[in-house]
Amino acid sequence: MRTVTYSMGVSLDGYIVGPDGDFDWTGPDEDVFRFWIDEIREVDVHLLGRRLYETMLYWETADQSSLSDAELEWAALWNPLPKLVFSHTLSAVQSNARLASGGLAEEIERLRAESGEGEIAIGGATLAAEAAALGLIDEYRAMVYPVLVGGGIPFFPQHERRVDLELVETRTFSSKVVYLRYRVAR
Repeated sequence: MRTVTYSMGVSLDGYIVGPDGDFDWTGPDEDVFRFWIDEIREVDVHLLGRRLYETMLYWETADQSSLSDAELEWAALWNPLPKLVFSHTLSAVQSNARLASGGLAEEIERLRAESGEGEIAIGGATLAAEAAALGLIDEYRAMVYPVLVGGGIPFFPQHERRVDLELVETRTFSSKVVYLRYRVAR
C-alpha cells in the first residue's frame, strides 16, 4: 500500500507560517533545498489545499532564466508531478493539477488502490489536519527551523487524539535546520 506523508518546514515552536502569514524563515540553504529535491523524487502524487497550491504556482510560471541549477531541477520534478487540489473556492486549476471531486478519505483510498510505489504527499496544514483526524497519515516529516515565530498556522493538527510515533530518521544540516521523520505506530 502506498504511504501517505505530510512534510513541511516548521518553526521550533510548531508553526508553518508566523502570525503575520510570513514564512521567509523557511528559505532553504543549498543542502536543505537538495534534500527537498531528493524527497520529491519519491512522490507519485501531491495533495494540496488551495493556499499551498497557489503558493506553489510560482514554479509553473517562474522565469527559467533566473533560476539556479537546483531550482531548475526542482521545477523539472515539481511541474510534471500530478497534483490533486482540495478547494471550496477554486473552479479551475492549471497544468498538471486537478480539483478533487471527492472527499479526502475517498480520494486517498482511490490513490492507494492505484498501482505505483511512490508516496502520496500531503502539503498544507489544513489539509493535513483533516487527514490526521481521519487517521490517514502514515509519516510525519518536519524540517525544523531554528526560529520561534510565536503563533500562526500550526504544523501539527489540533485534534484531541493521541498518535504514537516511531522515529525513522533524523538529520542536522549545516544551517542548524533539523529534519525529523516519524512513522505512525499502528
